[in-house]
Amino acid sequence: MDNKCKILIVDDSPMIHALIKRALENDEFTICGSGKNGKDGVEKYKELSPDIVTMDITMPVMDGLEASKEIMSINPKAKIVMLSAMGDEEIIETANQIGINYIIKKPFNKEELLDVLKKVLED
Repeated sequence: MDNKCKILIVDDSPMIHALIKRALENDEFTICGSGKNGKDGVEKYKELSPDIVTMDITMPVMDGLEASKEIMSINPKAKIVMLSAMGDEEIIETANQIGINYIIKKPFNKEELLDVLKKVLED
């Protein structure tokens, strides 16, 4: 039985997908799926029931905040980590109101990502 933590990556940037996959390759995490926009992310969340979702904020079709609201309405205990190129206070406040307490500012490194994911698991 696989006890690895399942991660769903939702980001419109293939580079970010690759970066996260590389960062988590040899750890206690496994990538269970990915989405290229918020709508994709919500559908994949329903299908895969990941342990943690990494969610970009700015994406086409449906943004990360809207997708996170939908995911939280499906599962109020969902663990979502926002990835943002913007450190906008308003966005951070909105994310906190949705129930997201972890926001990683892009660019980030492997250690930052792993630290935050481990904290999310402990929560």
